[in-house]
Amino acid sequence: MDRLIAARYIRESGTGHSGGGRPPSVLEIDPAARLVLVADLGAEHATVALCDMWAEPIAEEHAEIDIGSGPERVLGWVCEVFHRLLDKAGRLPSEVCGVGIAVPGSVDHDSGRVLRSFLMPGWDDYPIADVLRGSFDVPVLVENDATAMALGEWWGSWRATRSLMLVKVSTAIGAGIVLDGRIYRGVENAAGSIGHVRIREDDERVCTCGSRGCVAALAGGRAIARDLSRPGREVTGSRGVVRLVQAGDPDAIAAVQEAGRTLGIVLATAVSLLNPGVLVLAGDMAETREHHLTGVREMIYRRSLPYTTRDLEIVNSSLGRRAGISGNALAVIEHVLAPGQVDRHLGSAAS
Repeated sequence: MDRLIAARYIRESGTGHSGGGRPPSVLEIDPAARLVLVADLGAEHATVALCDMWAEPIAEEHAEIDIGSGPERVLGWVCEVFHRLLDKAGRLPSEVCGVGIAVPGSVDHDSGRVLRSFLMPGWDDYPIADVLRGSFDVPVLVENDATAMALGEWWGSWRATRSLMLVKVSTAIGAGIVLDGRIYRGVENAAGSIGHVRIREDDERVCTCGSRGCVAALAGGRAIARDLSRPGREVTGSRGVVRLVQAGDPDAIAAVQEAGRTLGIVLATAVSLLNPGVLVLAGDMAETREHHLTGVREMIYRRSLPYTTRDLEIVNSSLGRRAGISGNALAVIEHVLAPGQVDRHLGSAAS
């Protein structure tokens, strides 16, 4: 304990109740001793944050981006924001103990590379972790965006449940799964690719994956915006759909509800397979008040067996855009505080 306190991993935060003799010291993680830098990158927007060791943001920045502009440009911007946030908080790069990046695609968690993404041309097999370690010589973790959000939501609101599934509906559709408190990624790191399930063989709308009739091509934010656009009114992306719904546009409200029903068809199957305790809807469509959520609920309850939904909570994200930041920070903190990592740091400090 003395070594951990000296290295500022933990600190004394008071004394506990004594049953006789000297009162015990209460120990906790020292939140201010180290810093974590995280970036949650979407197809069209990003949130970047500087967090403490309790995963609480110290400073953050939100911006519109184009993930398709390529890894060099996007990651260069991320590094600029990282340094800007450190300057804003009056902290040093040497205080950073880890970096977390979430992207909208399947990733190799061990190598820190993107395996495949239909929204990120030029990113496949790009060494994200290696590039960022050139600016910050610390562990860099790369995660799928929906997976990071799922971890953040589970930790923030649902730790009492054994399983949680989060579905992010923004430009496209993806899911993250937490089972018994652990992220489930699948054998090929492709778990959660629910947006590319084909549900209409006769539909000619082309998905980003190249197939036709995928749920993302029918019910993703980009698809809804396309269906709502007409001469004299161009709806741009999922954010454009959200603005219309929040303004009370009846066509947009109806389209979002129908998109929820379409997604709910696929999610009814997922509920029957996983039997989660909580299904969280996140991303831009979670900001359409209850309209999208209502459509999803309708189809899940209609198509699932009653006992699979008896105790199921179907809710909108409670963290919003901070879900990915929180999950990213938690993953990095868990890695940095793993016994092996701590032992190596204490050993190098002693030598």
